[in-house]
Amino acid sequence: MAEARHEFIDIDGCKLSVNRAGTGEKLLFLHGAGGAARWAPFMADLADRYEVIVPEHPGFGRSDTPPWLENVGDLAYFYLDFIEREKLGKVHLVGTSLGGWIAAELAVRDQAPLATLTLVAPAGIHLEGVPKGDIFLWTPEQMTRNLVASPALAEQMLAMPVSDAEQRVALQNSFTMAKLSWQPRLYNPHLAKWLHRVTVPTQILWGDQDKVIPTPYGEAFKSLIPGSRLQIFSDCGHVPQIEKKDDFVAAIADFAR
Repeated sequence: MAEARHEFIDIDGCKLSVNRAGTGEKLLFLHGAGGAARWAPFMADLADRYEVIVPEHPGFGRSDTPPWLENVGDLAYFYLDFIEREKLGKVHLVGTSLGGWIAAELAVRDQAPLATLTLVAPAGIHLEGVPKGDIFLWTPEQMTRNLVASPALAEQMLAMPVSDAEQRVALQNSFTMAKLSWQPRLYNPHLAKWLHRVTVPTQILWGDQDKVIPTPYGEAFKSLIPGSRLQIFSDCGHVPQIEKKDDFVAAIADFAR
């Protein structure tokens, strides 16, 4: 299992917390609302094939909350600066949920530094008549149960001890998530009309039992991004990188090749 090394990088007036491991082609992973405080098993598996870079977004985890952070578009521009500063292009960009939304906004603005784009159950768009789960109303237990399709896995996740420090980080992450996506809820009304600008090779990954962002949003993203392809994982919720780890890693590696 690849061990991660941690560092802080100062970019755009923000001290950014970054974990990285592995060698080879560069893969930038943008996390979801829960953050990326822990080096997860899927990250270690990807680091057997790539140099994997996992920042904690500004406002999340150990990273600063800069005064300029107001919306997801700010994070898209920030990560374009990060990619340039770290000389990551051509990078494989993978984003899940909030991170997928950031990745889509980034690609709309400038896809030149990207080799491939993988969006994993991204937020960012709205479909009439297809409500998303209201993550701001769920209790922490409800959130955990609604993230995955497997009740047994949910019980395992709920049984994991949570320290006081981790609870404080979770509260901070929730606050920043609300700041970025409270109104309108989990989308940018202007993003969908510009997704046609994304021409870099793009794959979209989704769980067939996603209770946070239902599967029809996968078809919508596919129709909006020219030439993109959609893969649906069966018996899977909102976090295929956890619930279907091996299939998820294989999907990333196969597409990157």
